[in-house]
Amino acid sequence: MSNPIRIGLIGAGKFGGYHANKLADQKDVEFAGVFDKNLTAAKVLAEHHSVLVFESFEEAIGSSDALVIASPASSHGTYAKQALKAGLHVLVEKPLAVSAKDAEILAEFAPKASLIVQVGHQERFVCRAIGLDRIPDKPVLIRARRLNPYSDRGTDTSVTMDLMIHDIDLVLWLMGSQPTAQKSRALSIKTGLLDHVWAELEFDCGEAFLEASRVVEAGHRSLEISYPHGTVSIDLNEKTLVHDTPYDLNDNFGEMADAKDSLAAGLNEFVSAIRTQRTSLISAQDGYNAVAVATQIDAAQ
Repeated sequence: MSNPIRIGLIGAGKFGGYHANKLADQKDVEFAGVFDKNLTAAKVLAEHHSVLVFESFEEAIGSSDALVIASPASSHGTYAKQALKAGLHVLVEKPLAVSAKDAEILAEFAPKASLIVQVGHQERFVCRAIGLDRIPDKPVLIRARRLNPYSDRGTDTSVTMDLMIHDIDLVLWLMGSQPTAQKSRALSIKTGLLDHVWAELEFDCGEAFLEASRVVEAGHRSLEISYPHGTVSIDLNEKTLVHDTPYDLNDNFGEMADAKDSLAAGLNEFVSAIRTQRTSLISAQDGYNAVAVATQIDAAQ
């Protein structure tokens, strides 16, 4: 594919607006237009970027080579399945789907159809900027905390699917396998769904402790990774790193493009994967793996 890739945007909310900015800035992409069930919001965002307003999801499919799906989480699986069946590549914001079954269908369908599915676990690009992907050892212990003040965004699903799933993906990526056992506890505080979750995951090489909340007063995002030869402590909000390991890590990772703008890094990866027909850094299988663990955590409550 040598011509600009026509990419349509599904979702005109806050995160859809972020994605619209990146699509508009991408040089070898034609921002095809915007669809949202809230037509007024779609018109406002489309007019801001001088692109088409799609009045139906089918119109978006018919006018695009690929889609960025940034609608509410509960719609991700449905939209992604329809897009793949129509022969489109998709970049799906996390989670890939809110049910393990839907995520599994997408993970199985995409490679058979030679289509790219990428999931919006943007922290992967930040961790790659640090150099965690080059560490030869597996962690023996990971502690991840992701705490946010309350917002209406993302409350169509649990905090496990909304926030913790980022850290689930990172843990699975770093550990290199699915957990062998897990236990968890959770609180429903404000939304009627799970709003604060603690999870413990066991692996052959070690264990991980995760905490996620969307009802705290002050935000906090941290990742502490213990290896056989030392510990790496990362403040993901401040983009700072402290470690006592022998590994060659980038202390100034916050100045790298992938960490400064992980959303743009994700779009660059998506476009590159389409053009070279290679599996994306965060594939549909990765998305399914994270959803499967998140589903088990929620089901245990």
